[in-house]
Amino acid sequence: MKIEKINLDGKKSSIEVLDKIFLAKINHKLVSNVLYKANANYKGRHAKTKQQNEVSGPTSKIYAQKGTGNARHASKKAPIFVGGGVAHGPKGELSYKIRKLNKSEKKQSVASLISEKIKNNNLLIFSDFTQEIKKTKEMSLLLKKFEIFNSLIILDKSSKLKVEKSIKNIPNVKVTDINHFSTFDIIKFKKVVFTESSVKELEKRFA
Repeated sequence: MKIEKINLDGKKSSIEVLDKIFLAKINHKLVSNVLYKANANYKGRHAKTKQQNEVSGPTSKIYAQKGTGNARHASKKAPIFVGGGVAHGPKGELSYKIRKLNKSEKKQSVASLISEKIKNNNLLIFSDFTQEIKKTKEMSLLLKKFEIFNSLIILDKSSKLKVEKSIKNIPNVKVTDINHFSTFDIIKFKKVVFTESSVKELEKRFA
């Protein structure tokens, strides 16, 4: 399919893109599943309590089994005593299951969201940045001109070097490259912006 490409001067042309990325089936169930797995794996689970066998101290009985009139007890490491082990407490990060995210799921979820952005007119493709933009004010005017505040800007390596410094202090805008964005990033921002070269790099990843 062909999609509109915009020059920084505002001139429009077209670019040929892969249908399986930019015209993919919109699958909200798959996207939801990918986000669930990613968030579950990202969440840190560091809380850990010691069980009875991990508490330091003697294992001898605290008093005789019979004849005292008290309940039968073993060592003071039992969970019912202060300073003893904790029964059924959190067991630390290693005890939690890591949810597997395969490459196919990741790619399909990205293609699904990109296709939805196109459908809602929230995706733009620019020509590559040929000149360095040094000032934040200049970049801010450019974003205002094309109405791309609250956007994820995915650039090729050359373009990123030319604009990264001028854009990093602008709120609600994230600049990244093809290798460092996720499904969560696409959902977080209203608009997604590519350059012509970054689109070609994306297509190579999906090939």
